[in-house]
Amino acid sequence: MSAPLFETVLVANRGEIARRVIRTLRRLGIRSVAVYSDADAGAPHVRDADVAVRIGPAAATASYLDIDAVLRAVRETGSQAVHPGYGFLSENAAFARACAAAGVVFIGPGERALEVMGDKIRAKQHVEAHGVPTVPGFNAVHDDGRAMTDDEIAAAAEATGYPLLVKPSAGGGGKGMQVVRGPADLAAALATARRVAGAAFGDDALLLERLIERPRHIEVQVLADAHGVIHLGERECTLQRRHQKVIEEAPSPVVDVATRARLGAAACAAASSVDYRGAGTVEFLVAADRPDEFFFIEMNTRLQVEHPVTELVTGVDLVEQQLRVAAGERLALAQDDIRLAGHAIEARVYAENPERGFLPATGDVLVWRAASAARTDAAVESGSVVSSDYDPMIAKVIAHGADRAEALERLDTALAGTVVLGVDTNIAFLRSLLDDAAVRAGDMDTGLIDRLPPFTAPTPGPGVLGAAALFARRNPRDGSPAGVHGLVAGVTSHRSREFASALWRSGSGWRPGGPAAPVTCTFETDAGELVSAPMPGDDGPVVSVGTRPREDRAIGRALPGGAVSAVDADGWLWVHAEGAAHRLRPLTRRQAMERRLAARERDATATDPELRAPMPGAVVALHAAPGDTVAAGDRIVTIEAMKMEHPVVAPHGGVVRFDIAVGDQVRRDQVLAHVTASSPESPAAAHETATPSPS
Repeated sequence: MSAPLFETVLVANRGEIARRVIRTLRRLGIRSVAVYSDADAGAPHVRDADVAVRIGPAAATASYLDIDAVLRAVRETGSQAVHPGYGFLSENAAFARACAAAGVVFIGPGERALEVMGDKIRAKQHVEAHGVPTVPGFNAVHDDGRAMTDDEIAAAAEATGYPLLVKPSAGGGGKGMQVVRGPADLAAALATARRVAGAAFGDDALLLERLIERPRHIEVQVLADAHGVIHLGERECTLQRRHQKVIEEAPSPVVDVATRARLGAAACAAASSVDYRGAGTVEFLVAADRPDEFFFIEMNTRLQVEHPVTELVTGVDLVEQQLRVAAGERLALAQDDIRLAGHAIEARVYAENPERGFLPATGDVLVWRAASAARTDAAVESGSVVSSDYDPMIAKVIAHGADRAEALERLDTALAGTVVLGVDTNIAFLRSLLDDAAVRAGDMDTGLIDRLPPFTAPTPGPGVLGAAALFARRNPRDGSPAGVHGLVAGVTSHRSREFASALWRSGSGWRPGGPAAPVTCTFETDAGELVSAPMPGDDGPVVSVGTRPREDRAIGRALPGGAVSAVDADGWLWVHAEGAAHRLRPLTRRQAMERRLAARERDATATDPELRAPMPGAVVALHAAPGDTVAAGDRIVTIEAMKMEHPVVAPHGGVVRFDIAVGDQVRRDQVLAHVTASSPESPAAAHETATPSPS
């Protein structure tokens, strides 16, 4: 008889993965327990669970990493098992040991798998000993600890084969890495790598590996119990930006049946070598021009973010399988039972601004609406707050089709129908990426996104502007911020409509002795451009589509053509229409005139004195004193958000004056400082480069 499943399971995570695990627990009749920090008190996963327990203050990330707090919640709720999701404690061997000591089942692999696979160098050596192919290479150190001479390295390099990548053994982040195309380049590369490694890490030991040209990232999903391991095919995770996955799909467009079998066998061998239990992923690097040749990178001893694409093509609920294995049941699936049906593609929706170098975004989600034609795993809903406390991924949109072409089309359609108002997202960028010719053809490598030209947001089309104008006409007094009040009062043909009677407002603008005066609405875009639209009639119903929790005022409006609009606390009008979201600032006639005059003055003097915040965050440093003279390109202010520092530099030389102080929390586009040019000169474009902040 099969062992019974658990009565109560605590989910030691948050966001979309906590909600996804809770869905399976509910379907299986298992009581679910959520945990939350103060920052997540109103989060959707807290309401989804049967029980929710506070585990920490607003130091949000630390709360979910507090093993003692999680185990207290386990005891308080009588939970028999803990599902760690991914991230946080999911690959923490100390947490697994603590669960075992407390008599609680950790829904994941054993300590040995966590410890071996948690160390990349140890994992590579371990799986290599079990016949799993790894990237050819060598440590430039003898067994007795002596560093190899350049001649010894040259001999080993010839045996390994060129091209090679020289890497510091002691560090990461790409520091000191040198590409060596042939023997003539080796000596200089070794000298540079040692110099950088010694300065950065205090250790100039080197590692040399075969350079994989145009690499593709392929991973294999495995399931294991005490009786063996099976694989569920591969996923293609090649589309990455700064080593962060963006689009994933299953199966890979370049893996044939024979290679799939070899990949699967290698993944199963890696998992078997550490007596793996549950769901895990073995990751490989594949050369774009030789997809039949693959090399082990690492094993992730947990569920992956991209697991839904495997679920859609296999029909297997991976969370259910994790639960059953953890409860002591034997896998009901054999390798021959696994069939891949169709194609699935997942897009990660991030709260970020692609046209501003993918800076993370924060704010209130005024309206959230998932597309009906695809699976969406979301961390947010209407009324959610996206803060800088956590990873900026807010949702995953996953589409399935009979083949890859159909899956691509369905994913694009689903993204076009996904409504997020109030927070910038990468949805428009994702649609652009899916339309790239190389992506359509499956001709990809991990550097493809970084080679693309800078992303430009789509300009508001007639449908967007028409929806914005109609929303403004209908909402002069509905509780919207003053920006919309002023719009209707200030741009409509020489008379105020805000306080006029209905009969007066219905007028066309006709006056004796001339044609009707044009009635227009003017908006400022995110890019600072002014756009106008004719003031529409007032036909059609207005339907509320979203409200803030515990508030009764409508914040979203459904408009003709499927458009949806909302107004944020700063007076910006958000419109989703024509498959994209746009942020527009309604302007009165006077404001529009002032913007145009200011633009002309800037064009005439080629200077803009205002330095604005590229994103919301905290001011952590001022790099000049008020009244100092600065040069073009000098760093003036540093803003920190999501553990990244973003410098804001002077666009031209001049005298600096600050509007903020260290410690201030600033909004995106808030004026930080003024640099008044001491003499006219051509400005250098202000730029922001993200660099990690000190931990």
